[in-house]
Amino acid sequence: MGWDLNLLLSYFLTQFPAEILSCPRNHIMPPILPRSVSANAEKLKEFFVYYPDFPKKGIQFWDIFALYSNPEAVCLLNLVLAGYAEVMKGEIDVVVGIEARGFLFGPTLANLLNCTFVPVRKKGKLPGKIRQKTYTLEYGSDTIEIQENSLKAGQRVLVVDDCIATGGTLNASCNLVEEIGAKVVDCLVIYEIPELKGSEKISYPITQLCS
Repeated sequence: MGWDLNLLLSYFLTQFPAEILSCPRNHIMPPILPRSVSANAEKLKEFFVYYPDFPKKGIQFWDIFALYSNPEAVCLLNLVLAGYAEVMKGEIDVVVGIEARGFLFGPTLANLLNCTFVPVRKKGKLPGKIRQKTYTLEYGSDTIEIQENSLKAGQRVLVVDDCIATGGTLNASCNLVEEIGAKVVDCLVIYEIPELKGSEKISYPITQLCS
């Protein structure tokens, strides 16, 4: 199913009350999404496949890759992203996507926002001069990296990933961005695994599309 970017943006512009479009935001508050965007985001849950007790007992895993097997669902996701981008228009300079699912819709958001896309990857995946961050997991640790010349001091950054699990990777990615001198404006995720309470460990604004 095809979709026209300009038509999507024009449509969503008519759906936003003026007070929301002009609402100032700051470093500690996520944006306010119009009801039409939130409603479409909730509809996305109909296309996910759910797996109980994965990756461990007591956790219900949302498989978002199932969404990409359905053209209708992909079109709906693009509508939601266009709505979010309209709210954030003019406030983002760079979209940072976290490996690997952040690469699925991060470039789309960057296109909608007319800005650049920068990847955060696992250790050893990026060439050139890099900045890295090691963080603690439930068992052991992990390291992520970003190319130092990909961000500039003062740039406003949107960090995107598919979900919040333990919160370690997202929080480390945000810390990495700010260590370079850029500013994290918002973190966009599709959902959170509530049993793990990962958002409690993140000291940055978060927009969660699906509750």
